[in-house]
Amino acid sequence: MDTIGAWPPPDPVGEALHFLRMDGAFYCRSELSAPWGLTLDPMPGYLWFHVVTTGAALLEADQDHARWLHPGDVSLVPHGNGHILRSEPGVPAPGILELELEHPSDRYEILRHGGGGAPTTLICGAVRFDDPVARNLVGILPPMVYIQAADEPRASWMQAVFKLMAAEARAFQPGGEAVITRLADVLVIQAIRAWIETAPAARTGWLGALQDPQVGRALALIHREPARAWTVASLARELAMSRSAFAARFTQLVDEPAMQYLTHWRMQLAHHALATEGATVAELAGRLGYQSEAAFARAFKRVMGVAPGAVKRGGQPQPAARLAPVAAS
Repeated sequence: MDTIGAWPPPDPVGEALHFLRMDGAFYCRSELSAPWGLTLDPMPGYLWFHVVTTGAALLEADQDHARWLHPGDVSLVPHGNGHILRSEPGVPAPGILELELEHPSDRYEILRHGGGGAPTTLICGAVRFDDPVARNLVGILPPMVYIQAADEPRASWMQAVFKLMAAEARAFQPGGEAVITRLADVLVIQAIRAWIETAPAARTGWLGALQDPQVGRALALIHREPARAWTVASLARELAMSRSAFAARFTQLVDEPAMQYLTHWRMQLAHHALATEGATVAELAGRLGYQSEAAFARAFKRVMGVAPGAVKRGGQPQPAARLAPVAAS
């Protein structure tokens, strides 16, 4: 992660949102007529989103999380859990892969399904976040996030996005997939942003620490300059705090000491680079501030539970290494 400027960002939460760069698995426009139902199978590591452009849909994420979606509402199922969409409670819901789908492109599908009654149109998608900051942010989210556009301060702006998305989905002209996917990405980020601003859970743990004026700046410095030879004393100096006060506050809010967090953060960056870039151990040792390949490899094995070579060969899934008091993503 490159260093940008000498000062930490004024908004560490905004910095985290900046890393919500999505890699879409697929996007689907569903033209449905009551009665209808759909079951979406689990996709671990992905976030589902659903937007109703016309009609209504009942989203059942689990027994405790069910909401009606109306035009302008956005709902996220952040952890890739299986869930059901129906026109009304109890309607049979076959698996979406059992139904006939049109494939205008590799990542865009059209589904037409139902009994011929009242119409509903949905735009749905499954997206993945690869950056470690984004993964930790998404990992904090509850099983379902629901944003009702009418209650959103940005409602008029969001409605304009919905209308454009619906128009593009109906026409599907050249370039339509690119427009729809980018608009969908914006809506997902907006929904997460709205949740952060309103949910009590966003005031605790790693995300709560990001919002602390002092510890949030320290986290941003670590995220942006992981190779720097940070110490508790040097971080405290950046924040104009005493060493002891900073150490105590960081551990209180993040639930682990600052140097332990730094090591865990470096290893998450290393795992990501090994799995996605094919980076070498030598490259990562230099990139993350280690004096030798052996020192880096030892730290990686200690924190992640596997050797760097095993990850690079693709033989190991990402271990559930604890970076912060956040659900593993």
